[in-house]
Amino acid sequence: MGKNGEYPRSYIINGSSTYRNPFQIVDSENFVVLLKEILEMLDEKNDESLSLFREYFLINEKSERINEKYDVKRIVDLILILSFKTPEYIYENYGIDMMKHRKSFLNFIEILYNHWRNKHRFIIKSERYISDTSQKLAASYSLIRSNNEFKELIRDLYRQVAFNVSGENPKVLRQLPSGAQVAFLIDKMRIPKNQRFKNQWLYEPRMVWNVIFEPPAIFYTLSNKRQGVFPFKRRNILSELKLPKLHWVCFPIYVGRMLFYVYVHVEFLAMGAGVANLFEIADLKEIINRKPDGIVVFGLSEKMVSEDEKRGVVYLDTEEDVIVGVVPFSPANDYFGYMKKNILTVHNLRVIERGNLPVHGALAKVRLINGKSAYILLIGDSGAGKSETLEALNRYEEVANVDIIFDDMGSLEIQDGKIVAFGTEVGAFVRLDDLPPGYAYSTIDRSVFMNPDSVNARVIVPFNNFDEIVKPSKIDYVFYANNYSKVEDNEDEIRFFENVNEALEVFSKGARMAKGTTHERGITTSYFANPFGAIQMKEKHHETAIKFFEQMFRTGMKIGELKTQLGIPGYEHEGPLKAARRLIKLINDGK
Repeated sequence: MGKNGEYPRSYIINGSSTYRNPFQIVDSENFVVLLKEILEMLDEKNDESLSLFREYFLINEKSERINEKYDVKRIVDLILILSFKTPEYIYENYGIDMMKHRKSFLNFIEILYNHWRNKHRFIIKSERYISDTSQKLAASYSLIRSNNEFKELIRDLYRQVAFNVSGENPKVLRQLPSGAQVAFLIDKMRIPKNQRFKNQWLYEPRMVWNVIFEPPAIFYTLSNKRQGVFPFKRRNILSELKLPKLHWVCFPIYVGRMLFYVYVHVEFLAMGAGVANLFEIADLKEIINRKPDGIVVFGLSEKMVSEDEKRGVVYLDTEEDVIVGVVPFSPANDYFGYMKKNILTVHNLRVIERGNLPVHGALAKVRLINGKSAYILLIGDSGAGKSETLEALNRYEEVANVDIIFDDMGSLEIQDGKIVAFGTEVGAFVRLDDLPPGYAYSTIDRSVFMNPDSVNARVIVPFNNFDEIVKPSKIDYVFYANNYSKVEDNEDEIRFFENVNEALEVFSKGARMAKGTTHERGITTSYFANPFGAIQMKEKHHETAIKFFEQMFRTGMKIGELKTQLGIPGYEHEGPLKAARRLIKLINDGK
């Protein structure tokens, strides 16, 4: 989204082509659009880098339209010729004195190259889905080769133009990322008619069946915080929509055991890349005989929603009997938190509908070196200290392993009288500041980074196997993560509840000291620390919560609160360490 929305931030590269000639780059629509954007940007600043173009390529100095002000086509031709000819040739044949403007032109080429590298770059190839494993790999390798050819051609073009103009051979060459950051294999949605919804437009966009990352995958979005709660309304939204297949792609994913269709506008493909790193991509052969449990549309026109829905909304579509999440096309919504939480809100509403309990928390199996272990569920809103406390456990030598089953959202069910837990994501969307020093760099080859140089910088890193999050996990302890109460001398970090009402009072209040991961500040409350479904179906959720808490006490499960002190100034590191130390003692004592 450039000036007046005219210039794209995301560029789509054709993965079906082979890239061998610089003409394929310079003559492409992508190159011309990028060139116009740079010309406009530098022209507004009256930048010296345009001195050559002002002297030889200016058409109408008074025009406000860049393609009427400069002869863009001749500039394109000049760059192409300079990829294999020298300034002397240009002067002799076209009368353009390149040497007079050599420094400014080289600076322009550097700006153009870096601007391209700052764009979100994706290569997409339409290819029939293949179930055979070896053929799948062959299709993936073919797309990888196309991207390698493309990035080599981009680098060679940049270097050759710079060398021909400067006449200098660089002593140090840097293989900077210049191709696509993420590659997608897509195919038609070949869903049998008896498994389709009534609204056939749902099957027009192409469906992603393979994703290839080219690390480091770093994206810069226009927003880095989420605000508000998604309203939940009745509206048969699917009958009102039609998403053109050229501008949308569909990501079929598993959110826990539920199948979702996530439709993403191509301008927000960075969000789609994040989805692919956070959730399990569904195999197309597994989804042809089932309808999705939920649908999410990211990048819908704001004209389709009301004022209170502009930060996202969830609809109950009674005509299709499905819950649909929507995040409108807006710079303010250009943050992965909106994508993730909208998906999880739809998931949680489905969980509540089915009589089960969604939990905003983290579940881990903690094993000590002496062989003792426990499954610990920490519940709390963003910034409560859940992840920090589990991470702090790894710093103690008594701990052999912390196996995280889910890190943000899960669900509880009662099976054979016992409460078990399921996860939703195979990865985590976490703040860089909350990770131990060096961790982000150790996972740079498999992570997706969002605004790494900004406040609330985030990383999406896979950490679990899909089979692990969809199998039932036992629970030994359930704690509310209290980040706002200071632990005084001789005071315990853990307080166990004696009855259901005492537990429900703390959990349902959902208090925490906001850390700035959202727009909130100070002590805030959120029903059951879960504004993602629980608050939207509060009455049904409360009935379910009572049922589950009664079953917890009935079966002897320990329920309490753990004081992480993460929200107290000066205790951001010490608090989770002390909480972790107390959990180790709890596991050792077995009570």
